[in-house]
Amino acid sequence: MILASPSIPAQLFGSGLIGVREGLETGIVVMVLIAFLVKSDRRDAVKWIWLGVAGAVAMVVAIFLIIHFGTSTVSTLTAELIAGLASLLAVAIVTFMVLWMSKASAHISSDLKAGMSTALLSGGWAVAGMAFLAVGREGFETALLMVGYAESVSGGLWPLLGLLLGVLVAIGVTVLLYRGAVHLNFHEFFLYTGIFLIFVAAGILGYGVHALQTVGWLPGGANLAFDISAHYDQSSWYGTLVAGIFNFRPDPTVAQVVAWTLYVVVVLTLFLRANRIRPAARPSDAPSQTPATPDAGI
Repeated sequence: MILASPSIPAQLFGSGLIGVREGLETGIVVMVLIAFLVKSDRRDAVKWIWLGVAGAVAMVVAIFLIIHFGTSTVSTLTAELIAGLASLLAVAIVTFMVLWMSKASAHISSDLKAGMSTALLSGGWAVAGMAFLAVGREGFETALLMVGYAESVSGGLWPLLGLLLGVLVAIGVTVLLYRGAVHLNFHEFFLYTGIFLIFVAAGILGYGVHALQTVGWLPGGANLAFDISAHYDQSSWYGTLVAGIFNFRPDPTVAQVVAWTLYVVVVLTLFLRANRIRPAARPSDAPSQTPATPDAGI
């Protein structure tokens, strides 16, 4: 059964939420670096941070476009295989980052500041390199996640546009945070968006399993767990919304359901356990004129 592509609004909404979440996480990293330079009276080095950020952004876009358009130059089965493997890699990286950040957030700000202190001693290019690595790490995760997401929902460029719109929103929020115009409970924001990312990643995992079954790398492609196609309108507003965000299909295979269930149960349990033992941030912990730290939830 060939399913219709999710609606454009659904694709924009799902990828836009990812853009806001990942963009704000990256923006806070940049905010910490700039705030450290400002407090250290080294405003002259800020331009090197922006150079490193620009390089990281260019790398992210290049990774996405190379993988995304590369699948259009090969056969259908090969493209399905590449998309499936990219999806599984994206899920692995996103899972690692979500769980790792839950534990590393308590000291990531101090690590960034220590690294920047060392980079300042080495010169402008070292500062740019550190900014590139700090932002590039987040961006690489986002690029692979978006490749898996885009391939799973349509293979078009609407998810990329949604991501860019979400990033623009995140940039605006980051600027307001830096200027003290708004306050944000980082712990709650990254807790709930982390849960959202886990379910998005579970859907991408299900897509990856199906793609590998299609090309014969995994067995069980004809073994359906259930089929509610007769009662579930995939082309309806709710059908396109759920498919566009969580990659739900009304006729999944047994392997897809097992993979989705195990992933959600295991990863969500680990994520909630890691966040439950950490103290929630108070709204007053948000940055004021120069942000002190994003430790509350990045």
